[in-house]
Amino acid sequence: MATSSALPATSREWHLVARPNGWPVPSDFALRETPVAEPAPGRILVRNLFMSVDPYMRGRMNDVKSYVPPFQLERPMDGGAVGEVIASNDDGFAVGDQVLHGLGWREYADVDARHATKVDGALAPLSAYLGVLGMPGLTAYAGLLEVASFKEGDAVFVSGAAGAVGSQVGQIARLKGASRVIGSAGSDEKVKWLVEELGFDAAFNYKNGPVLDQLRAAAPDGIDVYFDNVGGEHLEAAISALNVHGRATICGMIAGYNDTEPTPGPRNMAMVIGKRLRLQGVLVGDHYGMQQQFVGEVAGWLASGELKYSETVVDGIENGVDAFLGMLRGANTGKMVVSLGE
Repeated sequence: MATSSALPATSREWHLVARPNGWPVPSDFALRETPVAEPAPGRILVRNLFMSVDPYMRGRMNDVKSYVPPFQLERPMDGGAVGEVIASNDDGFAVGDQVLHGLGWREYADVDARHATKVDGALAPLSAYLGVLGMPGLTAYAGLLEVASFKEGDAVFVSGAAGAVGSQVGQIARLKGASRVIGSAGSDEKVKWLVEELGFDAAFNYKNGPVLDQLRAAAPDGIDVYFDNVGGEHLEAAISALNVHGRATICGMIAGYNDTEPTPGPRNMAMVIGKRLRLQGVLVGDHYGMQQQFVGEVAGWLASGELKYSETVVDGIENGVDAFLGMLRGANTGKMVVSLGE
């Protein structure tokens, strides 16, 4: 039996209206109004309170075959969101429940109840389920511990270290006994945050000079693990700095996401042979078996204050595209989220 509070007449949602060529521009998107209806059996209506903007979404704007289908033109985009159930036609959910689901980029979401997960805003702020306790957090946790086979005593280098994933990778490495944690970021302010707030042993601004020179100065004894969020020059530098039997987790290559021509690969790939390096990609979907362990351990670190996180919050659905474009340019420290109203 359906239960609901008073429903709004309409919802605003972002549609992709053109496939970006290089850097996306605001005219590639349109904010449109759509009617809101009572949910059908097995479905719930959610008022979104926070939605996520993430680097992987840029790839979904291209019409290419990938690990996740592309966004469709003239259709609402989607992505992680948390919100409150305002109407339910499913026995598993009641009005007032707080849920995590995949239909972001809109104010109100008509969600298949099988694809919604209850979350507890009393345990952590709701937005945390999109970042530190969500998909980016699990990516960091599994990418470091499972994919990179991190072990106590490893020296770890993280690129994009002030982002949602990178900031967590460095802290988890520190908490798990890394001998040294080094991060790169795109501003002196972010570098300061990494060292003074998050406990990185060293960090550098990649805009201040060649990455390899700065990495060698920060890690004179080399590195054992590289967590790559950037690609390009960073990956080449890391291959040079990795010690024998070093491991690299390839999570993202944001440096090349908006290039219109193929990005040249590292010129030093032959080093992989002599050093017996392992470079392995990570997709979070392969690691949901670690979800319980991840949430338990990270929630404990958050409660004790041992792990810190930052969010850059942009207010209003109308500013969703601006938040996304800002994230691609590195305007965020920690997780970029869009608040759709309390």
